[in-house]
Amino acid sequence: MVTGWCGDWFCIEVVRFKGHKNVRATHRTTVEITREPELTPRGDCIIGVSADKGLKHFSPRFKETIRVPGALVIALILTEHGDVDVIKGSGDPGLSLDDPNRIIIRKSSYVAPNTVMVRASKAAKDLSRSLVEALREECRGLAVFIVIGKKVEELRETPEILAGIEGGLLKF
Repeated sequence: MVTGWCGDWFCIEVVRFKGHKNVRATHRTTVEITREPELTPRGDCIIGVSADKGLKHFSPRFKETIRVPGALVIALILTEHGDVDVIKGSGDPGLSLDDPNRIIIRKSSYVAPNTVMVRASKAAKDLSRSLVEALREECRGLAVFIVIGKKVEELRETPEILAGIEGGLLKF
């Protein structure tokens, strides 16, 4: 099964995960998905467990694209019940994406091996409460990570690309 692909200006990675009865999603600065099967109530940033991959497993092309200065990163978080939320942020030249188990979205600019996005528009506490409730009921989820390896300013100069993006969920 294909879980990621790239075009000449973007890359996509798809991560499958499960919700857990201890999902709280109250953290003020991060969102996390983990390959670990269990979650304690202390893990207030974790929204999904038993992920089918960690950052280490993302494609080399995705990793290269997310390191482009000014790269735009979008995360679509979806549940099998139809709940959806969108987080927009940035890539960073310092991202290594080496962690085999954890995928972390950060509102800050802090970069670590488990970081997939910095300067994010949302943290766990900002996510749709219906999405969080569905994950607390242990439904299945998807995280679709889209990285656009051009600065937003450059995209505005490429109308056919921007029209395709703006025609959907993603507005700048």
